[in-house]
Amino acid sequence: MLEIVFAILSVSAAAGMRSILPLLVLGCLAGEGLWSKVPLLEHVSPPVLVGVLVTGSLFEVIASKDPTGIRVSQLFQLCLSPLVGGLLGFSIARASDLPMVVVAVLGMVSGLLALVLQLVQVGWFYRLRGLPLWMVFAQDFLCVLLIIFAFGSPQHGGILALLLLWFAIRSADEWKHWTQGGIRQRLAQSVQPRSTELDR
Repeated sequence: MLEIVFAILSVSAAAGMRSILPLLVLGCLAGEGLWSKVPLLEHVSPPVLVGVLVTGSLFEVIASKDPTGIRVSQLFQLCLSPLVGGLLGFSIARASDLPMVVVAVLGMVSGLLALVLQLVQVGWFYRLRGLPLWMVFAQDFLCVLLIIFAFGSPQHGGILALLLLWFAIRSADEWKHWTQGGIRQRLAQSVQPRSTELDR
């Protein structure tokens, strides 16, 4: 059971990095048998599905390297990441013959984790006014690595996903302090001219 949870955490973290690429890599590693267990995708013929996933993955990888395309890519991934994360978590849990209630809960948790990690990426993009190119390549590498870990070493993938979640929590705390500091600075700037006018 614990290995299944780690595998689900790993694939959901991968969906938090990229949206379409995890589905393509997961299908290549597990074969068409996995796609047949994924809701919505099970009704699409494999050749059409492969074509769509390859096109979407190329778009994600190429657009994320372009300053203009990365905004479109982020919007695209922000909408799809919770859906893809939920579908991947749901399919892995269902393949393990767990009770349907547990499968549904794990699917929801997987989708939420993917959304949180995607929001963190968007937040840092606007906080830093753009991401360095090495960080974008690191996201691609992490996405593929997490999918490989989900099958080969679920414990390592789960631990890496938990580390990414810890980073997301730390980022939220950092943004909170940064926002509060900016508000105090603006208040101080607005109060200072009034105090100088009163002194005159």
